[in-house]
Amino acid sequence: MPGLTIGDIIPNLEAETTQGKIKLHDYIGNSWAIVFSHPSDFTPVCTTELAKMAEYSKVFKEKGVKLIGLSCDDVSSHNEWIKDIEAYSVDYPIIADTKREIMKQLNMVDPEEKDSSGNSLPSRALHIVGPDKKVVLSFLYPSTTGRNMDEVVRVLESLQKVKHHKIATPANWKLGDDVVISPTVSQEEAQKMFPQGYKTKDLPSQKGYLRFTNL
Repeated sequence: MPGLTIGDIIPNLEAETTQGKIKLHDYIGNSWAIVFSHPSDFTPVCTTELAKMAEYSKVFKEKGVKLIGLSCDDVSSHNEWIKDIEAYSVDYPIIADTKREIMKQLNMVDPEEKDSSGNSLPSRALHIVGPDKKVVLSFLYPSTTGRNMDEVVRVLESLQKVKHHKIATPANWKLGDDVVISPTVSQEEAQKMFPQGYKTKDLPSQKGYLRFTNL
């Protein structure tokens, strides 16, 4: 898919938001960040996601993550929309991309969805950005499917864990589960890196590459 993708530095965009004008790199600082888009304000799926992001905001803060949303509606529309989420405090900024320029730079354009005037709308996209400002993971959902915040948290926890160890997280991994040791780590290195020990899965190939440990 063309445009911004994993490994790219997220553009240092200047934008109007519900919390004033920001420069994206300054806003992220030395933190992790989740940059996510909504097709439109005052729509059912987007409103449930706005509420869930607000509900999970404390969880993300505890993990050193800043949130920032985006929609093509203006700031006044965003502020009115936020009032529909009375149970939660929306404490993250939402970008107003009325000219539909930022969504293009962030590779968040839905190829099919249009507004009543025939203009392109943002997809239900989400980028996780590391402290080095590089995109480390991207989700892209159609407008009809809401995001699962537990999955966003799960992949974030995986990304943060693998950043500091030569490991990977296997299928359906959750925080606290065993991880797998990178195949680039020799047996001798593994013994030093993982003094708590590890278990090698016995496979028909007898290659010994599937090694589980707990961190």
